[in-house]
Amino acid sequence: MIDIKLIRESPELVKENIKKKFQNDKIPLVDKVLKLDEEWRKLKYQEDNLRSERNQISQKINELKKAKKDVKTELKKAKEIPERIEKIEEKRKKLELEIKEIMYKIPNIVHSSVPIGKDASENKVIKVYGKPLVPKYEVFNHAELAEKLNGADFDSAREISGKGFYFLKGDIALLSVALINYARDYMLKKGFEYIEPPFMIRKKVVEGVMSFEEMDNMMYKIEGEDLYLIGTSEHPLIGMFIDKTLIGKNIPSKLTGFSTCFRKEVGAHGLEEKGFFRVHQFNKQEMVVICEPEESYKWYDEMLKISVDFFKSLEVPFRIFESCSGDLADLKAKGADIELWSPRQKKYFEIGSLTNMESAQARRLNIRIENKGQRYFAHTLNNTVIPTPRALIAIMENNQQKDGSIKIPKVLWPYMGGKKVIGKSQ
Repeated sequence: MIDIKLIRESPELVKENIKKKFQNDKIPLVDKVLKLDEEWRKLKYQEDNLRSERNQISQKINELKKAKKDVKTELKKAKEIPERIEKIEEKRKKLELEIKEIMYKIPNIVHSSVPIGKDASENKVIKVYGKPLVPKYEVFNHAELAEKLNGADFDSAREISGKGFYFLKGDIALLSVALINYARDYMLKKGFEYIEPPFMIRKKVVEGVMSFEEMDNMMYKIEGEDLYLIGTSEHPLIGMFIDKTLIGKNIPSKLTGFSTCFRKEVGAHGLEEKGFFRVHQFNKQEMVVICEPEESYKWYDEMLKISVDFFKSLEVPFRIFESCSGDLADLKAKGADIELWSPRQKKYFEIGSLTNMESAQARRLNIRIENKGQRYFAHTLNNTVIPTPRALIAIMENNQQKDGSIKIPKVLWPYMGGKKVIGKSQ
């Protein structure tokens, strides 16, 4: 959510930003906010004047009583004012809610460095790492190979849970755990605090960390309770700071969270197929930074470097994509996607995203910083360390040998009990 002062002082800038997002249907919302805000300010002015008048009358009543004079007229006025204040306050708060709901729909201001484009097809490649090779021999589909290696059971999972679920077994399951354990240790060495968050959060947190459209498409609601299953540990990690003020040594706050994630994947393609690509439940390691506004793009670059070095260590070809304006969700000011190479599909696929929300999330959740007597909204950033299903796909395809065995990346050997290959004797 942007600052309403920006709409008051620079409405055309906000409208121009909406055009950059290719959401022209939202342009009228700016004028609507301006109109409602004007009404709100008039009511606030009346309310403040009445409160001031009430204080003056109270003072006058005290003075008249001390002088032993009649106070009936003043008492009558004093009795009427609270009722008038209550009526105005009720209207003002109703307007506040209406303004807030509209403000939630107005997209964040995109950073000046973000390329302008309508959708993901206009994202820009920043850099490619590793050679995207295609073996001369046939590369098995990852789901087929997992079954051949007795490492997954998709049919049983579909029978008991439905589409988009799976059982992991044996060495494939151990490889999944190895990826998470390696990611955890990697982030600890980078100075991040390890956290295991709740897997359910309240609606006020969901509304604070994501747009309504994202919420509808992603989140599972717990029926009859004010709780949602988390889509990523970023949500509870940011929500942990709701209505808090961070001071001194608490800034920056560098967190890495492990969680199981749950996603509806509304409208997603691929749920009909066996595999790990689009699923309703998966494990993921995440990183979050809450920092001073002037340091957020320094942290953006640092978090991107962490991802680059991490995937280099797994020896899987990948590339970095800069998200264009139209591909950024409404709360995002700047973002990039990390994509791994699929030799079977002969193309890259997304494995994670880096985002700078600037103050949008902090404003919604009231997360502030206090420094030298000043209080202001923090900046929040998040970045995927690794989601295990898609990482498994990349490792199984890129490290697949002619006989169908899978070479384990060297950095994971200690986490696999020294095992170097899945599918044949050492």
